[in-house]
Amino acid sequence: MKCNVGGIDRVLRIAVGLVLVGLAASNIVGAWGWIGIVPLATGLFRFCPLYPVFGINSCGTGSDCGGGGCCK
Repeated sequence: MKCNVGGIDRVLRIAVGLVLVGLAASNIVGAWGWIGIVPLATGLFRFCPLYPVFGINSCGTGSDCGGGGCCK
């Protein structure tokens, strides 16, 4: 699995995911807020399965997550 989510993209995904899950857990936004698990997971794993489909790579390198680049 190659890294394709880097820096600012990763931070934003984790922040949005945490906010949505928190709002859903406290019953403020309803069940749809649990969709925040998706950006949270993609930020934590540094991989978005839709990015290769669209040819996007915000990481800036083609390195494997076990190697260098944005995945240090």
